[in-house]
Amino acid sequence: MKTTLLTLALVAAAFTTQAQAPAKAAEPTAVSAAYTAQLAATVQELMSTGEPAQLKQADAKLERAALIAPKDWLPRYYQAYARVITCFVSKEDGDVKDKYLDQAEAALAQARQLGGDESELLVLQAYLYQARLGVAPVLRSMKYSGMVTETLVQAKKLNPANPRIYLVQANNVYYTPAMFGGGAEVAKPLYQEAKARYAAFKPASAVAPNWGKRQLLGRLKAYETAAVK
Repeated sequence: MKTTLLTLALVAAAFTTQAQAPAKAAEPTAVSAAYTAQLAATVQELMSTGEPAQLKQADAKLERAALIAPKDWLPRYYQAYARVITCFVSKEDGDVKDKYLDQAEAALAQARQLGGDESELLVLQAYLYQARLGVAPVLRSMKYSGMVTETLVQAKKLNPANPRIYLVQANNVYYTPAMFGGGAEVAKPLYQEAKARYAAFKPASAVAPNWGKRQLLGRLKAYETAAVK
């Protein structure tokens, strides 16, 4: 018991310490359970905040996780997610936001090299394209809206049960002007389909991609509120 607690403490310290020297890869048999527990805690931190400073703290912890377990694709995947969300919530100018997205692209590329779940990577790529569009909607809508759609088609071919496909698709339609076939009412059935997909979805593990449901429920709640008025 003491050994297990010590191992967990050491892994937690490695996640939070910003050492200058590169971390050595830990022995998987010695720390796999502790590593997974700490990664799950870091992911929970990431999913529970919309504050740029806290998102960057989670990003830093994920960098440490990637050094501890260099063959695991999930830290890089979640780094990409953290950077996309940072772009969405940041009040900084467009050039800074694009830098966050450049960093997200780099992390996604690393996750792909490590053999990550391609359907999840494609969905996050599509979400990243939405963030690119959001930096300059008028100038970028024609380019990136289509790229979102094309990327989600690829993701759906690989895993049509992935609920994040339908959430990102609904977002894309929601923010498309009505004159181009989008808008809130057109997106509503897509959000409802996403809800059904989330209800049926079971993540592969405690640290497997499972984001988006809170965003979806918030959107559906907004529809209900609007209907009452």
